[in-house]
Amino acid sequence: MSDAPRRVARVLIDSPLPQLDRLFDYVVPDILREAALPGVRVKVPLRTVGRTVEGYLVELGDETDGDRPLSELEDVVSPVEVLPERLYAHARRVADRAAGSASDVLRLVIPKRMVRAEKAWSASGPLDVPVVSAESLAWARETTAAYPDLEGAVENGERLAVDAPPRPAEDVPAWSELLAALAVLTLARGKSTVVVVPDHRDEAHVLSVLARRVDEGAVVRDDARRSGPERYAGYLRLLAPVPCIVVGNRSSVYAPAHDVGAVLLWDDGDPLLAEPLSPGVHARDAALVRQELQACALVFVGLTRTTDVERLVALGWVREIAARRRESPRVVLSATREGESRGTRVPSAAFAAAREALTHGPVLVQVARPGYAPVLVCADCRTPARCAHCAGPLRARRPGAVPECAWCGRGAPAWGCASCSSHRLRMASSGSERTADELGRAFPNTRVIVSDGEHQVTHVDARPALVIATRGAEPFAAGGYHAVILLDGDRMLMTEQLRIAEACLRWWSDAAALAAPGAPVHLVGVAGPAARALATWTQPAYARAELAERAPLHMPPTVRVAAVEGTASAVSEAIAQLRADVPALTETSILGPVPREDAVRALVRFEYALGRAVAESLRASVVAAALRGRRRRGAPPGPRNTLRVRLDVPDLDL
Repeated sequence: MSDAPRRVARVLIDSPLPQLDRLFDYVVPDILREAALPGVRVKVPLRTVGRTVEGYLVELGDETDGDRPLSELEDVVSPVEVLPERLYAHARRVADRAAGSASDVLRLVIPKRMVRAEKAWSASGPLDVPVVSAESLAWARETTAAYPDLEGAVENGERLAVDAPPRPAEDVPAWSELLAALAVLTLARGKSTVVVVPDHRDEAHVLSVLARRVDEGAVVRDDARRSGPERYAGYLRLLAPVPCIVVGNRSSVYAPAHDVGAVLLWDDGDPLLAEPLSPGVHARDAALVRQELQACALVFVGLTRTTDVERLVALGWVREIAARRRESPRVVLSATREGESRGTRVPSAAFAAAREALTHGPVLVQVARPGYAPVLVCADCRTPARCAHCAGPLRARRPGAVPECAWCGRGAPAWGCASCSSHRLRMASSGSERTADELGRAFPNTRVIVSDGEHQVTHVDARPALVIATRGAEPFAAGGYHAVILLDGDRMLMTEQLRIAEACLRWWSDAAALAAPGAPVHLVGVAGPAARALATWTQPAYARAELAERAPLHMPPTVRVAAVEGTASAVSEAIAQLRADVPALTETSILGPVPREDAVRALVRFEYALGRAVAESLRASVVAAALRGRRRRGAPPGPRNTLRVRLDVPDLDL
């Protein structure tokens, strides 16, 4: 019998169970010694459930304690090393910061294995190193020259905040050319770039620019809209030791590209960059962790400045780089113009601007909601009309249509007001379709294009047209819009959210940046700090003012917030343990618990310096609750997932 130490594999099990979020030791049998390499998928026995599960081999070592009874690796699923060390380190750090599981993070990044795609990739030859032409390199330097020292700061791996140019280029927004130029410069240095954007339209803009500047093989599209084999083949391309440019959505921030030199994040205030799946880490936070681990550059680019990024700028953690020449759209605040009525949906000045602009090209009209009449009220007492079955709001799809519930879809032909018993309804707001109907009658013989969730339009040509779009769904117009009218701003600001004014400023700024240079942008019926920030194009100053107001109230992002939700006993135990583990928390740090449907929820506000201690304590409580709720063999089913924790709660949940 040989006295040589046995080879031991440390495996991360692919499981959502929090108690399994650690590395398990397994003996590597002799038959698997050559195939069992760090990063490969493996199958291992899990005695607690009596079956075989999949996982990732994270590292190898020699057994130091021969008395431990260790199970053996069952099999190596694939020889491809899909989990490089840099990706595991990133996922582990992000999960620990958010009191989550590393396997939950990796599930967002590593696609499901596709055997045919894997065989095709293995059969293909080595990749050629991308070469950037002199023409593309000159274009990239000319594009970034508008920002002093930007190229050098990215090359030095700095954290930067850059305000994008608020104008359209020839056939794409100018911001997409800026991101593409930074990616080209990084590729020319032999390093990879990860470009993270909120949605497929932003992704298409960046890909369109890159297609003209670099070879097709140098760009990897990374999003969930592709088929399974395509996505897996793209992931295998990322693992190759050849630089590339990755363009994708929020999960692309983890893309394990070779030797990343820069991570570029566009419009970090967009809610699509907030990950809804556990552990719910925003792409901005994941990018900050990656920059710290890999010493790559991190550039936040946007038309507006979020309070999160502005806080980092104020701390000196992120450096702001302003353009040499300040650009801004021509914004008109109709609410501050003498003679304009606040109750007028389209004031005379905006109406006249639209009429003049339609003789030259398209006009954009931004509205708050899709549909015809998204809100109905009682015609006599103005009480909002509600569904008798689920209490959802009633809406109308067209004039004279039977009202229907926006939640359950049931019709309400015999609706009666709960307050005054009236049966008469009135439309309290105009959606995109009703606005298109009204403006279509006001501008006869004019094309009317509706762009919203049901009518998705990404581009319009330069011919005259009225484009009615909901916020965030504005199509790109070739050459820019000849006028932009922003309606329903007062209704947008009435939404009960902590950051609604910040969000409105972002929606308005995104639409204003689609206007042609010198074209008027009319913000209708809104005054106040957000409107003034749009008119003067001073979004960073507005973010600083917001931070100053939130600091005395201890509201994010001046502090971090964690939500602890579950049964009353589980939440109480977790909060009691948190107070014991983190004595620096004050009495006002804990809000609640309060009833929330079939559970209770408590909110924890804490300083950033306490983040690690709070995350460790809450994670331990989650594991303890999961172990208590584990079903034993032969026992009846008991309550499971009795405790859920999320750090850095999105504003919609506050």
